[in-house]
Amino acid sequence: MSESLAWINTELEGLRDAGLYNHIRTLGSPQGAWLIVDGKKVLNFCSNNYLGLANHPRLVKAAKDAIDQYGIGPAAVRSIAGTMDLHVKLDRRLAEFKGVEAAISLQSGFTANLAVIPALVGKEDAIISDELNHASIIDGSRLSGAKILRYAHSDVGDLERVLKEQRRNFRRCLVITDGVFSMDGDVAPLDKIYEVTQNYEAILMVDDAHGEGVLGHGGRGIVDHFHLHGKVDVEVGTLSKAFGVVGGCVAGNTKIVEWLHQRARPFLFSSAMTAPDVAACLAALDVLEESTELVDRLWENARYFKKEMQGMGFDTGQSTTPITPVMLGEASLAQQFSRELFAAGVFGMAIGFPTVARGKARIRVMISAAHQREDLDQGLEIFCTVGRRLGVLN
Repeated sequence: MSESLAWINTELEGLRDAGLYNHIRTLGSPQGAWLIVDGKKVLNFCSNNYLGLANHPRLVKAAKDAIDQYGIGPAAVRSIAGTMDLHVKLDRRLAEFKGVEAAISLQSGFTANLAVIPALVGKEDAIISDELNHASIIDGSRLSGAKILRYAHSDVGDLERVLKEQRRNFRRCLVITDGVFSMDGDVAPLDKIYEVTQNYEAILMVDDAHGEGVLGHGGRGIVDHFHLHGKVDVEVGTLSKAFGVVGGCVAGNTKIVEWLHQRARPFLFSSAMTAPDVAACLAALDVLEESTELVDRLWENARYFKKEMQGMGFDTGQSTTPITPVMLGEASLAQQFSRELFAAGVFGMAIGFPTVARGKARIRVMISAAHQREDLDQGLEIFCTVGRRLGVLN
């Protein structure tokens, strides 16, 4: 390594010393309730595969059939020669599923935020963002060049204070919140946020990455959950979590989607989603529209696991969703806890700074519809054993 890059070694050693170095494990099996990780069969409490769709036979078949018909890569951006009839169908079906006028699919939820935020606001404008919003919102906001203002997490009173003090200073104002906050599992008070934004001519945007497939009727998301159809200007989502595939989308007003076709940089300058991915997403929509069974099972599993964990004495934070943070405090303790879980047969990764604030390290458990009751009981027993060994439980 050249002398000009020697600082990287220093930084890496600092991460190791602070217990913040991210040791990345390797999967050798499809997603599911159980995984092969680093060659070992373990209970999966890590994945965002909420509904167990990542290896669903219907999605797998749809992807294989699409390869036979369309090949794999689109070989172009959507705006030149990369828009297949599958993409058009997915955009239409996503809009119908979300109950909006139009939708546009993109390569990921992350790129969806990079697409929409800079297309809506610029240097003469302001973004008012929840202080715990996802990194993709932060990056999209920075790319826009707009003035970034923050309000206290899910604090509608503080949001109104910022709007009252700042709105008149800017041409346009975009208020952004996550729908479900991925680290804590709490739900944004979107109904109250909507009421406040109406008084200040602000554009309202929600990132529903962890709400789609989870909240609302049959997993239609946070807007459906709060009965706000036609009132939220922009819904951003991902197809890589509950949908079990990969991709992102922006849904809302027809004119916004038309504008994104013209000015969203990831749409214009990065190749489209692959044909098998699009076909699998369409199959996921079929499954979700046919029955609420998987969503219902997800919530049943989450309620059971969370209740049992709390009964043992674990701190599960403020979560009201299937995301279950097991709060441990220091990153070094969380990493040790994760290692001992893995040794005992549970895959539960430690989450520390900068993903969460210092002193807020945790094991973030992701319950899914794929788990059986005996899986949950086995995991609970292991959590109890490790918690007592490390002094987290009495």
